[in-house]
Amino acid sequence: MESRFRDEESCQVYLFSLRWPNGFVCPRCQRHRASPIGRGLWLCLDCEAQVSLIAGTIFHRTHLPLRLWFRLIWYVTSQKNGANALGLQRVLGLGSYQTAWSCLHKLRRAMVRPGRERLHGRVEVDEVFIGGKESGFEGRSAPSKALVAIAAEKDGEGIGRIRMCRIRDAKKPTLHRFIETMIAPGSLVCTDGWTSYLGLEEKGYGHKAISLEGKPPSLATTAMPRVHRISSLLKRWLLGTHHGAVRASHLDYYLDEFTFRFNRRTSLFRGKLFYRLLQQAILIGPTPFRRTNHNCLG
Repeated sequence: MESRFRDEESCQVYLFSLRWPNGFVCPRCQRHRASPIGRGLWLCLDCEAQVSLIAGTIFHRTHLPLRLWFRLIWYVTSQKNGANALGLQRVLGLGSYQTAWSCLHKLRRAMVRPGRERLHGRVEVDEVFIGGKESGFEGRSAPSKALVAIAAEKDGEGIGRIRMCRIRDAKKPTLHRFIETMIAPGSLVCTDGWTSYLGLEEKGYGHKAISLEGKPPSLATTAMPRVHRISSLLKRWLLGTHHGAVRASHLDYYLDEFTFRFNRRTSLFRGKLFYRLLQQAILIGPTPFRRTNHNCLG
């Protein structure tokens, strides 16, 4: 990676090929004739617009060189269990923790591909509370706890792709909206006996409800092993990589990263993950630091 992207120019050439694989396209007039004028700028020879290579991407108005961004993306995609902001700051020598944290959140936004296809086939769905114990609060009443909906695809005896999202509550409109957003109609949705899941057949889904009321906790793991396995892995990842220091308002970004990594866990080529994340990064609009909060579903 260091050899191929040895300077800003080589990074710009690579980014150009990702943004305009069929040649330059002016965002103003949609014409194709342009001339480079330096500093990552191109001049449209038809409407004379000056077009920045990084405008409209997550790199928009960045003060960091592209080469540093490329190293950052390579580091993030090459770490099996992900990277936290403190570790990133130390490895790349970034000036502040806030810079590292902001860069990671920008990349996490790019980990969700626009227009990605929904899950299909047999899909297990459940909700889980994320968050530790707080003094003065019992069970699920702690204000720092976040409710997360998880969908896990069946792939033979194993787990296929997954989707997850922070939700406001476990009411029927919220859970149905999550399922409609994440799962294709015609799929068989497997849930517990929670009444909020009733009525899925009316929306074009098969529905298999497994009543777990009064049953031992081990039955839930046996009845829906995939979604419970994902829930366990997610909690372990948040505690192990991020030491549990994740605010509920930022949780969705971490869910996006976990999903990105899990769905590509069988990839043997780190370079492909680097390419995929960089490719998606130019499709995501600018994300100023003040807009890093993620809206939950509900």
